[in-house]
Amino acid sequence: MKANRLGIAAGAVALLLVGSCQLLPEDMQRPIVIGTANGLTSFDPAGAYDNGSWAVYSNVYQSLLTFDAGSSDPRPDAAKNCGFTDSTLKTFQCELRDDVVFSNGHPVSAMAVKHSFDRILRIRHPLGPGPLFANLRSVEARDAHVTFHLGTADATWPHKIATGAGSIVDPTEFPLDKLRGNESTVGSGPYVVSSYRKGEAIDLESNPTYKGAVTRRRTPVHIRYYPTAQDVEKAWKARTIEVAYSGLPSTALEQIDPRDPDVRLSIGESAQARHLVMNLRSARNPLTDVAARRAVAALVDRGRLASEVFRYTVTPLYSLVPPGVIGQSTAFLDEYPEMDSRYAAQRLRSAGITTPVPITLGHQTGTAALEARELRRQLEADGLFKVELVEEADWDAYQQRCQRGEFDAFVTSWTPDFSDPETFVQPLVGTGGVLHNGYTSAEVDRTIRNTQRHADRGEAIPLFRSIQHAVARDVPLVPLWRKMNHVVTRATVSGGHHLAEGTGIWRLWELRRL
Repeated sequence: MKANRLGIAAGAVALLLVGSCQLLPEDMQRPIVIGTANGLTSFDPAGAYDNGSWAVYSNVYQSLLTFDAGSSDPRPDAAKNCGFTDSTLKTFQCELRDDVVFSNGHPVSAMAVKHSFDRILRIRHPLGPGPLFANLRSVEARDAHVTFHLGTADATWPHKIATGAGSIVDPTEFPLDKLRGNESTVGSGPYVVSSYRKGEAIDLESNPTYKGAVTRRRTPVHIRYYPTAQDVEKAWKARTIEVAYSGLPSTALEQIDPRDPDVRLSIGESAQARHLVMNLRSARNPLTDVAARRAVAALVDRGRLASEVFRYTVTPLYSLVPPGVIGQSTAFLDEYPEMDSRYAAQRLRSAGITTPVPITLGHQTGTAALEARELRRQLEADGLFKVELVEEADWDAYQQRCQRGEFDAFVTSWTPDFSDPETFVQPLVGTGGVLHNGYTSAEVDRTIRNTQRHADRGEAIPLFRSIQHAVARDVPLVPLWRKMNHVVTRATVSGGHHLAEGTGIWRLWELRRL
């Protein structure tokens, strides 16, 4: 989820604060106001695989399993217990709690769990979490037990069903074969939605019927959505929000004074990564030639992106699996020189590619537009490429345009679903992955399956490194940077450091007024 390198261990959070305040009785139930540029694209877990949507899912829905703060091990939530039934790692069973109900009073049953997974596989929405469940063959419900039958061994399955993709929905509210509308939602999570205005705001209140892993009293929350980080900054300066989550631009973060008694800055070293993705689906795209992609890989100046565009709130990234995660490597640094136009020109010349190579580069607005302009400058060095920038302000539309292959290349971020190298690999470069860029490799797919066979994840490290070197040779994407997660709160609000953890779960229930 950026590099002002502060030496924080992976998953840890640094909290900088000064000052104190008093809690007044009338503040006890006044909603805490959060501003974010991570929009909610869909209330339906079968139709979204993005940060903004999953942040809401972790509060209004339950999964069978969840993660405690600071832990990478799944623990029961809607389930009483779960586990593999034998050593093959192909059959996983959960027994449900008997006291869990949806916010409309309907029971959270084994059939509801089966329905929730079946509809993801049935609908197969292009922007949904289907790639995460590529190995799922069938789901069986009997009494209070749910059994998942997998195609091949998968030691990471418990982690996958603990994510937003594993959100349990009410069969009477969510059709089996199509997405539900965005007008409202019904779940069994710690919060309920009391009001929603598409693209503007959502109000969450404590769910009085909730039974699960969260035991803390929940403070009401009002979330305001903004188009860009610059808009979040304006709201912060106008004091219309109390928490800025995944919103403030790099220049604003750089200017925060840790001595300011009115501000709490929480910094969590998460593993969110940024990639320049190549579209391999169109024969007319010059980047379908691997020589052109290798030339791109040799021209990117990650250090300048980090310093000039993001003001050292990100750090250069040289492979799929970032530092701090087992199986990390520096595959692109090993394979290519950096900022080397001679090397790039030689690759293009040897392949008979005429320069400048014309390509389109898709990007979003705000800081992403500054990033795209800097990438254009780098790629156009010495006249090797001619880059046309194509901006899309709307996040939903941007995802759809990327999915349809409208750009020769595009920039996108990836946030891990759980703490394992699998989540940086299979969804991005496995066949049928979330990038929709047409990349497929029998070698990579085979090696991914082999990594999933190892319950001891340390035994899979050589395999993950092999995958990353294969990707560096094929260049379906170029890793650009990883970032630390910054959450800024007013001094009257505590718990912001829990939002900065970067674990994929938005722990709104940890927020409190002081």
